[in-house]
Amino acid sequence: MRPGKPHIIVFGNEKGGSGKSTTAMHVFVALARRGMRVGAIDLDLRQQSLFRYIDNRQGWCERKGVKLVLPRTVKIELSNDPDRETAWRIEGERFDAAIADLSRDCDAILIDCPGAYSNLSRLGHSSADTLVTPINDSFVDFDLLARVDPSTLTISGPSIYSEMVWEARKLRAQVGMGNLDWVVVRNRTPLEDTRNKRRVGEMLQQLSRRIGFRVSQGLSERPIFRELFLSGLTLLDLRESGAKMDMSHVAARQEMREMIATLQIPELTSS
Repeated sequence: MRPGKPHIIVFGNEKGGSGKSTTAMHVFVALARRGMRVGAIDLDLRQQSLFRYIDNRQGWCERKGVKLVLPRTVKIELSNDPDRETAWRIEGERFDAAIADLSRDCDAILIDCPGAYSNLSRLGHSSADTLVTPINDSFVDFDLLARVDPSTLTISGPSIYSEMVWEARKLRAQVGMGNLDWVVVRNRTPLEDTRNKRRVGEMLQQLSRRIGFRVSQGLSERPIFRELFLSGLTLLDLRESGAKMDMSHVAARQEMREMIATLQIPELTSS
């Protein structure tokens, strides 16, 4: 059993296809390789992309006779109570119980949120010590964070999602839970330098100072990430898998290492 409170890392974005589950899985393997015990909760109860990724990983290990690190998982179910307030209370109790369960022996807990607003998503964001928001490198996804005047490309105000993060921060402050460190990760960036890429980067830096998040370069658009999901592997597992590594794989691994370093997850070790 580890001393103290585990570090909770939440992966949130109210738009799908941003790479939340892929990023979460890579962060898990990186932390596990530091010797940290990691738990996982998937709040996207419809798609369960993170848990499917983990299942694929376990299945690959069984087929290949290879042992790879796996997180300890706890599943949460929605309440079927017709009264919304009662249902939300029950879901809150189930969420708290899952966190308490994983906190008994985990140094870090990863929470993958759905690509839409829900009660469980709200609870997940409010529990985050570190909030990771992957976005595709486009103005379509930038709209998740802020409203942009199309004629002047100036920021006119925060989005609904940014306001939810602000509310989560206020709630944490009210109950003495400490600061929420918000990191926006630029995923699926084109490898070549483009005018649009530079504009998105400039506006992210401007918005980061305005509403309080850090910007991290994430993962470039590469076919390998779609292939890795089916086997449950990450870029950090390629040597163990026996795959031949080319220069594209080496570059992608370096991107991943730099992104994880930017998250600044505390170096906790189990006792």
